[in-house]
Amino acid sequence: MPELPEVETIVRGPAPRLAGRRILAAEFRCARVVRGAPERIIGKTIHDVRRYGKFILIDFDDSSASLGIHLGMTGKLLLDAELGPHSHAILTLDRGLLVYDDIRQFGRIELSDQFAARMERLGPDPLALDVEAFVSRLRARRSMIKPLLLNQSFLRGMGNIYTDEALFRAGVHPRAISSRLSRERAGRLHAAIGEVLLESIASGGSSVSDYVDSDGRRGSFHLRHRVYGKEGEPCPRCSTAIRRILVAQRGTHFCPKCQKR
Repeated sequence: MPELPEVETIVRGPAPRLAGRRILAAEFRCARVVRGAPERIIGKTIHDVRRYGKFILIDFDDSSASLGIHLGMTGKLLLDAELGPHSHAILTLDRGLLVYDDIRQFGRIELSDQFAARMERLGPDPLALDVEAFVSRLRARRSMIKPLLLNQSFLRGMGNIYTDEALFRAGVHPRAISSRLSRERAGRLHAAIGEVLLESIASGGSSVSDYVDSDGRRGSFHLRHRVYGKEGEPCPRCSTAIRRILVAQRGTHFCPKCQKR
C-alpha cells in the first residue's frame, strides 16, 4: 500500500499542473471504488491537490466538497495516461486527462463535504509534529510501538515500510512499549521517522509493488531499505541476520541485536 512518501510524491507531481483546470467530463467504470456521486464534479474547477495522511484530496473553487482518493493496495493516479482495463475513473480536463487505475480495486474515490470532520479523527502528520509533542503522545499510550505507529489516529500516513525502517534507525524493538521509552530513545525515533520519510520523498518513494508516480515513474527508495524485505540478509550495522516476525498481525522486519526493547 502506498504510504506517506508515495502519496506525497504522487501529489507533488500533478498539483501545480492541475490547479485551475476545469473538469469537462468524468467517467467512472467501477462501482466498487466509487462513493458519493462523484460525477457532480463535472464543470468544477480544481483549486488544489493535497495530501492528508495517505489520502489525496482534490479541492474545488466553488464548493466545500472535496474529491478524496485512497489508493488502497495498487491504486495509481496518472496524468495523461493511456487507458486500460483497470482505468476505473477518467477525468477529462480542459487540458489533459487524470486517470485512476487500480488492478485490485481496493482503493476508493469519494466526493464529500464531510472530509474535514472525518479527517479530524486522524492523528497529526509525522512531518509536522515536533519532538516534544511526539514524546508526550508516546508516554500517554501503553502500546507496542510498531502497531502504535501504524495506528492512523496516532500518526497519519505511517505504514509498514517506514515504521520498520524508522525503528531500525532508532534502535527500537518493534515490540517495545511506547510509554517505557526514555526521552532519549523517543527523540531518536522522532528524528528517524522524519529522516526516513524525507529521504524517501526525495527518492520518489519505494516501488516494492505496483507503485508509480503520476507520470508513471517508479521510485527508488526501496534500493535503500535497511531491514524491510531483508529477511535473512545481514544487518548493515552488525551483520546479524534480519528477522521477520508478526507484530499485531503485521509482517515486521528488524535486527534482533541492534533493536532493543
